[in-house]
Amino acid sequence: MSSIKVRKVVRHLEETHRENGREVSPAHRVAFVGIVIENPYGSGYVEDLVTLADEVGEEIGELVGPACVELLGAEVEAFGKVALVGIDGEVEHGSALIHNLRFGNVFRKAAGGTELLPAAEKVGLPGAPIDVPLKHKTDAKTRSHHQTITIQVPGAPLPGEILVGCVAASAGRPLARLAVFGAETAGQ
Repeated sequence: MSSIKVRKVVRHLEETHRENGREVSPAHRVAFVGIVIENPYGSGYVEDLVTLADEVGEEIGELVGPACVELLGAEVEAFGKVALVGIDGEVEHGSALIHNLRFGNVFRKAAGGTELLPAAEKVGLPGAPIDVPLKHKTDAKTRSHHQTITIQVPGAPLPGEILVGCVAASAGRPLARLAVFGAETAGQ
């Protein structure tokens, strides 16, 4: 039996057609799919976060990962993940849910990625913004794909909830002009 109680599913698709007065072709697409769930850890300190995360990680991943790829409607080139914990919880609650291979592997597989998913997690008030880092799905050193997307869901998460989600982009930053990060520039 699932311990995940979903209050809301949030889908957001953004397309950038022009940037700094120049055409972006094809349009730069960013998709976010998140779920607002009752915090499965409750409001107090929980010593063992891993057992529950292992039990629900794949289920949460299935709710947001493939849906994010589908919403993007293009090949995923960059991706990231996010957990925003309501103020009755702690950041470790969100971290346990998204830093779990059972969660991450679902999204990675759906996106065709091999890299670890960059992440953002914090505790916040309902409607708080959170900046989600994105990296290239198969080469995290590809500079053009280092980008940050701000996610904000009005009215969520409530104090006893967590917003968990995935973000996918169809390309690197619009009009990116930095060199691809390679061995000759390692460490810069």
